[in-house]
Amino acid sequence: MALEVCVKAAVGAPDVFGDCPFSHRVLLTLEEKKVPYKIHLINISDKPQWFLDISPQGKVPVAKIDDKWVSDSDIIVGILEEKYPEPPLKTPPEFASVGSNIFSTFGTFLKSKDSNDGSEKALLVELEALESHLKTHGGPFIAGAKVSAVDLSLAPKLYHLKVALGHFKSWSVPETLPHVRDYMKALFSLDSFEKTKPEEKYVISGWAPKVNP
Repeated sequence: MALEVCVKAAVGAPDVFGDCPFSHRVLLTLEEKKVPYKIHLINISDKPQWFLDISPQGKVPVAKIDDKWVSDSDIIVGILEEKYPEPPLKTPPEFASVGSNIFSTFGTFLKSKDSNDGSEKALLVELEALESHLKTHGGPFIAGAKVSAVDLSLAPKLYHLKVALGHFKSWSVPETLPHVRDYMKALFSLDSFEKTKPEEKYVISGWAPKVNP
């Protein structure tokens, strides 16, 4: 029986998967573990009542596991790891927080209207830390040769970074960070990523109201 999961629908296209990296992370995990699933696309600006009944805060993703609706991608991914242990995706604890500040610093830089506010530098500091980790740990992934949970969390966020900063700021990851660039290529070429990624135009339409409110 397919596992049910509620994810964000695209802005302006309610029948297509949208720009939520946390929803995307859950789909990537299900794909990597080969768990059959059924998607419910939720229009965030017009949430159906049945969805609010199972997710009173109105947040996605929400997954139905063992007849119980569970929210929060961290919790969902943790339960999936226990319930479907093969292939194992658990990240070694010492690597679990690698790259954990990239998404917040990216968001601040993306929304910034002041080129001297330090937001670009803050993002570069985080990307340099990732570069240094990848350089010393052999890669291509954070914990080595095999993809793990931390990669599946970072992949959608780095995709948003690439698409949104490219579109709104004509910015891309500098060539001085070759390991980060190779890492992004490795993530984006995973079969699970190819199969689940939102179209670039929906990542852009999702960010547009936050960039130009």
